[in-house]
Amino acid sequence: MPDSARLLVLLAFSLGLVILTVALGLTADNYAYFLSKRIPRLLAIILAGVAIAQASFVFQTITQNRILTPSIMGFDALYVTTQVLLVLMFGSLSHLVVNPYINFVIATTSMVAFAVILYRFYFNRPHRNLITLLLVGLVFGQLFASISSFLSLLMDPTTFAMVQAKLFASFNNVQTDLVYLCSPVLIGVSLLLFRLHPSLDVLLLDQDNATSLGVDVAKLTHQIFILSAIAIAVATALVGPIMFFGLLVTNLSRALLQSYQHKVQLQGSALIAICSLLAGQWIVENVFTFATTLSVLFNLLGGSYFIYLLIRNRVA
Repeated sequence: MPDSARLLVLLAFSLGLVILTVALGLTADNYAYFLSKRIPRLLAIILAGVAIAQASFVFQTITQNRILTPSIMGFDALYVTTQVLLVLMFGSLSHLVVNPYINFVIATTSMVAFAVILYRFYFNRPHRNLITLLLVGLVFGQLFASISSFLSLLMDPTTFAMVQAKLFASFNNVQTDLVYLCSPVLIGVSLLLFRLHPSLDVLLLDQDNATSLGVDVAKLTHQIFILSAIAIAVATALVGPIMFFGLLVTNLSRALLQSYQHKVQLQGSALIAICSLLAGQWIVENVFTFATTLSVLFNLLGGSYFIYLLIRNRVA
């Protein structure tokens, strides 16, 4: 089956899940209330899924590694640390914590600022080494995780329980206005990433060949890092961290689609992300009856798949 047909199957499956998510259980009496709740949640799922999938895919192209995602740079850990610090410093009932808009701005700003500082450190060095940048990001991620774990021990159980609610991705209580506010940003970033697909295709030949063919590798790397940081930061602040989700959907896209072209793979990974999130949300609601969260489910699947990739590459 050609890739175009597989994309159409994914699109049809995505549309079917969208219709099922929106229309299931609607009646003439309750449709207005249910649509007011389901449409923002659906938009959050689509926007966050597409943003994380595309950012992860292009990040893997830049790093030339299929098991890396922007999460390795410490964005998820920084988000958790920010939430813990806000609660510890200002209290669980502070406007900085309770108000979703203020909290969103603080979380997004901190993650984007961290990315800009980290990338400026990388691009201002005379001898750039991408591995050094990744290791620095990994070290900071572990540092943030350690800080948040230590500070969590200082909280009383009630406050810690309130913090825990913010540390897992959830689409059940997404703020309507916040979703509409994030929509232009995430759509714009996704379109900009998609427009870079010709240069990313050339970059697959390695950096030296890409440079000889006219691609400004340093500029392209800078653009990808910044756009990926914005996409991951906004998506994480909107729905919460999903650490292994990007790894899972990008590798599923490569396994399903045979094309090397990024315009095909970016569409495939976006559609797989939408299908996975919608199907996962249905499982959380109807199978587990909200006993777990979507992020726990994907971290379990993605973490297991990550271990499988490591073992497979070691054996190979």
